[in-house]
This record gives sequence, C-alpha cells and structure tokens, in this order.
Amino acid sequence: MGADVIRVFLCLLVFSLGVHAQDYPSRPIRILIPAAPGGTTDLLARLVAAKLQEAMKQPVLAENRASASGVVAADATAKAAPDGYTLMLAYHQHTINGALGAQLPYHPVNDFTPITQLTRAGLLLVVNPASPPKTLQEFIEWTKKQSGSLNYGSAGLGSGGHLAGELYKQMAGVKAEHIPYKGSGPSLVDLLAGRYDYSFAGMQAAHPHVRAGKLRGLAVTAPQRVAAMPDVPAVAEVLPGYEFVGWYGVVGPAHLPAPIVARLHGELVRILAQPDVKERILADGSEPVGNSAAEFGEFLHRDLAKWTRVVKESGAKFE
Repeated sequence: MGADVIRVFLCLLVFSLGVHAQDYPSRPIRILIPAAPGGTTDLLARLVAAKLQEAMKQPVLAENRASASGVVAADATAKAAPDGYTLMLAYHQHTINGALGAQLPYHPVNDFTPITQLTRAGLLLVVNPASPPKTLQEFIEWTKKQSGSLNYGSAGLGSGGHLAGELYKQMAGVKAEHIPYKGSGPSLVDLLAGRYDYSFAGMQAAHPHVRAGKLRGLAVTAPQRVAAMPDVPAVAEVLPGYEFVGWYGVVGPAHLPAPIVARLHGELVRILAQPDVKERILADGSEPVGNSAAEFGEFLHRDLAKWTRVVKESGAKFE
C-alpha cells in the first residue's frame, strides 16, 4: 500500500470517528476491570459504571478481566477501536507493570488516552500489636537498628506494597527481606499471626484490622494525612519526600477523538462530585481527584518514570 493511499485512509478514518463522536454514545459502553469480582477495583468500577449509565442514557457494562496483574485488560483496551465504547478502570499496577521490565504487548502510557484520574490514596504501614514500635519515629529507628534482620510482606511481587517497601528501604537506608504473598488477604493473615514484621497494605483491607486493635497503623504513604485516619501521620512527616500514591483512573485506547474525551471527562467529574460517591471514596481512605485529561497523562508519565527508577535502584528481581 503506497504512502498516499495510507494518508487517505487515515484521513477517512479520522473523519469517520469525528462524525460518530457527534452521536456518542449510541450503543453500550464497556468498562474493562483489571481485577477479580468483589475487590476494591471491581467495586469502584461498578459504581462508576452505574453512574455513567445514568448520565449517558446507554448501558455501561463492567467486565472483569482479572489476569496477569491487569495486562489482559490493558491489552484488550489498547487494541480496541478508538471510538469510546471500550474503556478501562486503570490503577497504579498499570504503570508499575511498565516499570518492571516485562515485555508488555503495549506501552502503558503511549497506547492509551487518559480521561481522568478518579481517586488517589496512600497505603497503610501496619505492624502486629506485639511489635516494639508504637509510632512512626520508633518504627524508623527500629528498622535502622534491626536492619538486615526484619522482613515485610506484600500482596505479591511487583505489587504496590512491594514497591512501597523497596522505596522505604532506599530512602531510610535499611535492609529488609520481602515476602510476597498471593494477594493482600493471605499477606494480612500472616501479619495478624506475627509471622513477619511489617507491611505497606491497602487502606481498605488493613484499616478494619486497625480499628479492631488487631493491627497497629503507624503511617500512611500518601503525601499528607488522609481524612479516614486523621491521627495517623504520613511517612513524609518523618522521612521527607517519601510518597506512594495508589490511584484509579479511566483510560481508553490511544487516539480517542477529543469530543468523546470531553464528554466522558465531564460526566466522570460530575459523578465524583455527587455526595454519595464522594462519601464512599472518602470512607475507603481515598480522595476524589477529577483532574484534566492532560494532567492525568502527565501524572502517568511521572508515575512510570518514578517506579522504573525504584525498580532499577532496588536490584530486586520481579520474575
């Protein structure tokens, strides 16, 4: 196929998408969920899908594609037609996957159209109540004194908790052994039993154990304290610059027409402002965001660069 023919084809394709964008949406929309049913990712996706369906006056179907740490859902999204009918609820594992050095079938930023970041949240640094440290300052001193003899658990190799732990080790100048589990549930079960020393765990999973007195919450990894636990400090208060932000956002395939992005962005921002949605997000220890598509895209680039650097400097093996 000659270059002129290709240019004509691309022009016709762009024109066709622009025409369809004027009628968008005219049929059901799919939101792919890179997680199994029942978890935080699934629940948020279904909440957004239900609200978006009300706003768009078309069915919005939430489909679970729980496999390979979200790679299957992301690959299907990247390869979908850029017409606004296939979206994905992305989360921090999306950029982490790109940082781990694996041969992904897509680029985690360039092959997607950012629409908006929905939420941000920190992880919760937790220890067993029998552990010596009762404050963040005591924890840092303890890990320095016991450097090389402690271990920490996470939901798995390359998970948010794993990289948050590696970042802490680098910034605090300590050594600790990582114990990967197959999910946050098994990881917390062993911490409750005192089988390892500490964890950077998901807020929604760990917070109930802290409220029940079964775990001690020492700090959050967000840059500031969170509304759900105002008395718990941020790690950055004692270790300046430390930050792990878990996030959720909506993306589509690359080259989504601007009118479709604008329509989706406007509706999603309005959804985030609804009192019941905002209350639900805050109760889970997160904060609503609703930034512009351009701001979300810049954030994705920064997040990918940050975790690529952490992975490289940690020397950890993620196979």
